[in-house]
Amino acid sequence: MKQPLILLTTLLFCSMSFSQNVVQQDSLEIRKIFDMALLNGQAYSWLDHLSNKIGPRLSGSNNAERAVQYTKQELEAIGLDKVWLQSVMVPKWVRGAKETAYVEVTPDSRRNVRITALGGSIAGSIKAEVIEVQGIEDLSNYGVDNIQGKIVFFNRPMKANIINTFQAYGGCVDQRYSGAAEAAKFGAVGVIVRSLNLRMDDFPHTGTMSYGDLPVASRIPAAAISTNDAEYLSGILKLRKDTQLYFRVNSEQLPDVESFNVIGEIKGSEFPNEIILVGGHLDSWDLGDGSHDDGAGVVQSMEVLRLFNELGIKPKRTLRVVLFMNEENGLRGANKYAEMAKKNNEQHIFALESDAGGFTPRGFSFDTGDAQFAKIESWKDLFAPYLIHLFERGGSGADIGPLKDGKVVLAGLLPDSQRYFDHHHSDNDTFEHINKRELELGAATMTALVYLVDKYGF
Repeated sequence: MKQPLILLTTLLFCSMSFSQNVVQQDSLEIRKIFDMALLNGQAYSWLDHLSNKIGPRLSGSNNAERAVQYTKQELEAIGLDKVWLQSVMVPKWVRGAKETAYVEVTPDSRRNVRITALGGSIAGSIKAEVIEVQGIEDLSNYGVDNIQGKIVFFNRPMKANIINTFQAYGGCVDQRYSGAAEAAKFGAVGVIVRSLNLRMDDFPHTGTMSYGDLPVASRIPAAAISTNDAEYLSGILKLRKDTQLYFRVNSEQLPDVESFNVIGEIKGSEFPNEIILVGGHLDSWDLGDGSHDDGAGVVQSMEVLRLFNELGIKPKRTLRVVLFMNEENGLRGANKYAEMAKKNNEQHIFALESDAGGFTPRGFSFDTGDAQFAKIESWKDLFAPYLIHLFERGGSGADIGPLKDGKVVLAGLLPDSQRYFDHHHSDNDTFEHINKRELELGAATMTALVYLVDKYGF
């Protein structure tokens, strides 16, 4: 009876030793990844060029095309197995001359306020009384009689007591996106929307809007107003209901133009048909220089493949970086990529997106099934030394969303979100607000997760 017990004990001991050795090996590899990213990283210098030498990259603009050529060139310099451009037609919306606005305090007194046209707005010059509402659902409380001929001022703020700032953003973004279309149905002549920002400042924040199926003749101009000026306007309206606002936007929607997704890959050594994707969106709004949204995600995704090459890690599966075009005002690049992936019968097993700023990484959000998530959770201890602790179920990213098919695991990097909306879609989204170390930690965290997915699969 002793021999079977000895054999069983020996097998258990060997199994535990093997498991411990594997964990130790993974831990050492991840340590190398973080060391390389923090001591010899490339992401920060790439972003410096993208932000300061190229600048804002609105879809269809010359800067967007310069960014395409620059990132293609840099991916080629990494020494990837293949780099190519994927053609996609994108909208070309032009802001035009700088917007102007003022509140007529009295017939003889005006105060200028800071606004910016919402992406997709028509041009227009309007002076009218203002009616303040707390979101789209509030329009019906006032009705046509109170709204017709007026400028609707959507002043529902992001809720400061919601810790997840993206959740707070989601709670009021509808007034920016659909506010003009809905207000026009009540006879409004224009729309002003409180900037989606938790901080009180003087930066108006743009973002995409849609008129839906509203006839062209019924469309009205729409702009965002800074949080400081939103508070001022709201205060004046409490004193004088007949206060008038003047604003002018000069934007124009031009015909679609050709642009590109930028794609590069390292071919897998064992399972080349299984694709692991990392990506961010190359386009940005035309305010600031798009450093956090989403220059950070672009360079972090590029850095993942560079780190694999620099460290001599030969992936089993094909690693692909995709720099998507037109996330901000159309998702044309994302939809085109998913369309071509389906047409070519490509098998994506994992897609990771970085589009939440270049702040300190906290973890990941996963859109996946129970079995896959359980496997991912078993890796949590490997991230603990780097203070990465959030592994949660939820959304992933807008650009990888079209790949969802019930099989592919989708994930989004979760940086600390508390300062993100200080910068989002505004003149305040500039390179000076990027912390080099935080950016590099995000790239290393993404690379570590990709390393584990590649090694173990699903």
